[in-house]
Amino acid sequence: MLRAIGTPVIVGVVLFAGAVATAVVLGLVQPHTPETAAAFGEPDGSGPPAADGAADAAADAADAAADAAADAAGDRAETVTVLVHVVGKVKSPGVVELSAGARVRDAIAAAGGATDRAALASVNLARAVVDGEQIAVSRPPAAGAAAGAAGSGSVGTTAPDPVMIGLNSSDAAALEELPNVGPALAQRIIEWRQAHGAFSDVEQLLEVPGIGPKTLAGFRDRVRV
Repeated sequence: MLRAIGTPVIVGVVLFAGAVATAVVLGLVQPHTPETAAAFGEPDGSGPPAADGAADAAADAADAAADAAADAAGDRAETVTVLVHVVGKVKSPGVVELSAGARVRDAIAAAGGATDRAALASVNLARAVVDGEQIAVSRPPAAGAAAGAAGSGSVGTTAPDPVMIGLNSSDAAALEELPNVGPALAQRIIEWRQAHGAFSDVEQLLEVPGIGPKTLAGFRDRVRV
């Protein structure tokens, strides 16, 4: 009796399992519609295009930001530095390169600083420099001139004896004290001294480019070897 009942049950279970397997295979083989794709948890095809569009937009925005940053950096690079010519009573006269927005005091410092004979009171050290300008640092007026200006008409005022300049020991700043001797000519005197050795006679100044008899006559009594 039990054997007769068990046989139909086993056959039924086998048939049910076969039907389920057949349905799964057909579901995998036949094309998926949006509805079936949703049922199986698959994407419906609308996601990737939107993701690609967002990625392209982000890339375009990044490129635009990079271009703008490069342009801004280029504009800043054009105005980062200025060139200023510093002359007169400074230790290293010449063209100096400064940051944009620098002041006159920065230009003088870049030229080695002022010499002891500089009259900085007559220079506006706080003024902002301008690209291409020349800054001249002068010396104080002579004692005789200052006394004459302070008390015109005074009697018995005599100018002090001029300071003698040693050709073999003076630096460029000291040589510039001579009449008609500027930074360039003072530098040529030093270069002649370095190339030929110490001056043995004042007349040897005529061998320095830029010094002729007339120029030498203007300060012959102010120099010594």
